[in-house]
Amino acid sequence: MLACAESCTGGWVSEVVTATAGSSQWFDRGFVTYSNAAKQELLGVGADTLRQEGAVSEAVVGEMAAGALRRSHAQAALAISGVAGPSGGSPGKPVGTVCFAWVLRGGEPKTETRLYAGDRETVRRQSVIHALQGLLGML
Repeated sequence: MLACAESCTGGWVSEVVTATAGSSQWFDRGFVTYSNAAKQELLGVGADTLRQEGAVSEAVVGEMAAGALRRSHAQAALAISGVAGPSGGSPGKPVGTVCFAWVLRGGEPKTETRLYAGDRETVRRQSVIHALQGLLGML
């Protein structure tokens, strides 16, 4: 079973997954945690982690993925948080910066950061594709 924890993709990974007939056999649930408060309340992301690392960080997506496992019946989870644009970027985290995490129950999250070019939809679309490719690679 799979659980998704999404921020900048707003549930797009969950939508792609559930567009597949029969996905109820292997998709448990999705969490759309756009705000920091939602990340904390729904997934248990630490306030200190958010304050020290920022929402767009490998530390936060690692905690998001682990929280999705804790708060679901899934054996695998993925998480995404990023700066899709057109604003919101910074010198250290420009628009197009997206962090990913994948984890299997009983294991440690694998995290990665990518920088995508393009407009908001392009960044989000590439993020969905990469998240699912990473999941398949992990499995």
